[in-house]
Amino acid sequence: MKTNKQAFQEYLQMEKKYSSHTLDAYMNDVVSFESFNKLHFDQENIDQVNYSQIRSWVVSLVDANVSNVSVNRKMASLKAFYRFLLKTKQIGVSPMQKHKALKTPKVVQVPFSEKELMDLVNQMRDSEGFEGVRNRLIIDLFYATGIRRAELIGLLRVNVDSSASMIKVLGKRNKERIIPVLPVIAEQFLLYIKERESIENIVDKEYFFITKKGLKLNETFVYRLINSYFSKVSEKVKKSPHVLRHTFATHLLNNGADLNSVKELLGHSSLASTQVYTHSSLAALKKVYADAHPRNKK
Repeated sequence: MKTNKQAFQEYLQMEKKYSSHTLDAYMNDVVSFESFNKLHFDQENIDQVNYSQIRSWVVSLVDANVSNVSVNRKMASLKAFYRFLLKTKQIGVSPMQKHKALKTPKVVQVPFSEKELMDLVNQMRDSEGFEGVRNRLIIDLFYATGIRRAELIGLLRVNVDSSASMIKVLGKRNKERIIPVLPVIAEQFLLYIKERESIENIVDKEYFFITKKGLKLNETFVYRLINSYFSKVSEKVKKSPHVLRHTFATHLLNNGADLNSVKELLGHSSLASTQVYTHSSLAALKKVYADAHPRNKK
């Protein structure tokens, strides 16, 4: 017979369709609380606990200098676990119902400027060879589509259509979406495909982007690639694939794209997720407002 923990794991995997990375994070948090509860309260089963036990875990995490952001993530995992137990009628009341998230500072993501992007694009314009062509395409594709790092890594050869100028990606919770690409990107697809044919003994043939050894890319490889190239044109502290995704959204909004269109391109399930990008377009909005309002005319 399955334990509630095993049933919860299956629920996240089969019904919620969480990625393996997200699934591991949720289950690790539940297991961590389980270990804490056993050590401090001599209780192995966490199905029936009270909020004071959860609160004790929060205090111990804070005392151990775990950031409020990380603590909140762990509490979100527990909240999901007890919500599942409520849903399956294993408990009558969630011990998390009175919990309030810890305060966290709002982190403002600073996008790359259009100048920084164009400087790098110009530097890479004459990139040659398999790696040069691939790296240029990766950077251009991030900026041209706003796809997530995991979506780029998981992009399949069959889902790249250069003739129709579009790609199909598998997003969060296994949701597929079709993204249009600019003609210049479609041309780069053809150039990369030609260079890709020079790689012998490709192991991960189904994936579009591969290493020179014929292997599927990994998250660390992609992060280092973006960080390395943008270090040449930007002094910003954070230089990552997510900053490029943020840059894509911000530049579209700055140039007149509507929020709903950006939401669809990013693959967000709600506008609330997309609205976090709007603060970066405020500078452009203020300029338009100042230039257009009659009271600001001299």
